[in-house]
Amino acid sequence: MTTQPIEVAYAGAMQVGECPLWHPEEQALYWVDIEGRAVHRLDPASGAHREWRMDSEPSALAHTAGGLLVALRSGFALLDTAGGALTPIAPAPYDTATTRFNDGRTDGAGRFWVGTIYEPRDLQAAQMFCLEKGRTRLVWSGGMTVSNGLGFSPDQRTLYHADTTTHRIDRYHFDATNGAVSDETPFMRFSSDKANNYGGRPDGAAVDSAGNYWCAMFEGGRILCISPDGVVLDEIALPVRCPTMLAFGGADLRTLYITSASYKRSAEELAAHPLSGCVLSLRVAVAGRAEPAYLA
Repeated sequence: MTTQPIEVAYAGAMQVGECPLWHPEEQALYWVDIEGRAVHRLDPASGAHREWRMDSEPSALAHTAGGLLVALRSGFALLDTAGGALTPIAPAPYDTATTRFNDGRTDGAGRFWVGTIYEPRDLQAAQMFCLEKGRTRLVWSGGMTVSNGLGFSPDQRTLYHADTTTHRIDRYHFDATNGAVSDETPFMRFSSDKANNYGGRPDGAAVDSAGNYWCAMFEGGRILCISPDGVVLDEIALPVRCPTMLAFGGADLRTLYITSASYKRSAEELAAHPLSGCVLSLRVAVAGRAEPAYLA
């Protein structure tokens, strides 16, 4: 296990910090607090922080012309980060009483992919959607309960996806020309035995410029760097038990930002991990890639 110097990028504790997004033009970091119903922005150079309150839970972000594209329980909306206005784009394509959007990421063609979480968790009833030029398309349905860990390989030929509930990561052949996915194959499987050999379950992820898949291990207190061949290249211990997602940022895209959660964690865990919910950062050897903008 490699020990890296870890810094606190933002010390305010989120309930469920998620979806860190580096904005390449602004050189700023955005993220959401799902349970806190807020979108956050940090200028790392100055330390300036802004927050926008949402009417329903935000879960995923993409930068786009005119502001930020936000996936909310209620649907997709455009946040004008200058004026603060929130303009609906497309309604939620599911029953909001049982389901909300969860993890999301933009592909190289400017489509915004967002999976859902089926909150009763008694069925594998989550779905994957794609927003393309303002229209929502169902990509697949079922076979998962908590859609997570979306990532695209640098050549845009592979889509990675995790189902946190079943502790698995799969990969698909991805056709960037039409946004089609096919040929699901297993990528990584993790133990679900919490009494023995439990290292957490896969949550959000990011893919670096070499094609390695970086994964936050919720309840595992660590992040993993996994090669495209499924070999764990590095494991980095964190001062939080529940990291949630990763983003590469900074001018050279070698600063790895990590969101985390404090919601519904025990008093004992929070006392042992007082940085729970904070945004962390560390420097890495291999740069990430600039996240594509959503093209309306």
